[in-house]
Amino acid sequence: MYKDFDLANLEREYSPSSCIDDINVYINKYISLSKEANENAKKNKSLKADLSYGKNSDELIDLYLPTKGNNRKLQVYIHGGYWQALTKAESSFAATNFQQHGCYFAVINYSLAPNASLSEIVEQNKRAIAWLFSNAEALGFDASEIYLSGSSAGGHLAMMMLQTLWSDYVENSKSNQLIKGVCAVSGIYDLTPIAHTYINEPLQLTATEIEKNSPLNNSLLNTCPVVFAFGEQETSEFKRQTSEMLMKLSQAGIEVSCNEITNRNHFDIILDLSDPNSWLCHQVFRQMKLI
Repeated sequence: MYKDFDLANLEREYSPSSCIDDINVYINKYISLSKEANENAKKNKSLKADLSYGKNSDELIDLYLPTKGNNRKLQVYIHGGYWQALTKAESSFAATNFQQHGCYFAVINYSLAPNASLSEIVEQNKRAIAWLFSNAEALGFDASEIYLSGSSAGGHLAMMMLQTLWSDYVENSKSNQLIKGVCAVSGIYDLTPIAHTYINEPLQLTATEIEKNSPLNNSLLNTCPVVFAFGEQETSEFKRQTSEMLMKLSQAGIEVSCNEITNRNHFDIILDLSDPNSWLCHQVFRQMKLI
């Protein structure tokens, strides 16, 4: 199996909902806050919706524009859902906060398993970031001020973006330091245990995929500062995965910070990005040099 876990305990460890009463409470919160942000942005004409970054109909981006000032910085959010659930429609809950602080805020939509393999999902996100970089001038933000945040599977995908050779995706790339900062929340950084659980049924991970798509197994090519976080009310395996990723980056000399946030679980911790007074948002704003 995996380490000292039997199947039942391993699946419990990788089922974040095992720590809460009702996941729908949080999903509904994502939906309501994202709908509010979307409707407000449409009213004040601060949204460029359904921007296509590829040929697949799933490859879309919603770009929220600054509403107070304009520092030309871009925060890109990559949603979670174990690579098999959620879309950009439920993922703009923090947009208004960033808009009000003079930032652009992009939400990436990507294909979900089983309609896409994990490798394909990773590639889609790479293309999305490359498209944003290449179109920065036309869209209004600074190509040298791109930051990422992601929750759960989105935290994994954000870290995978740091293992990308950007010259393969961006013409005339002068530096591989395309991303200036990452906030990875409650992510999966070693896919090995996932392959043993029910989560793998739609993913059908191969040994090759596990190796190349596990951030803990590979070196970072884009060595920007990283903020890690997880909730107090999460399983030991999610906490361990973050701790090991933190140690790997620290040993490589990369600027990192991490916090176990009290009274938060796997699903509500990321909502702190919508609260400018929270530790998580404060760290991201500091990373973006907004404070």
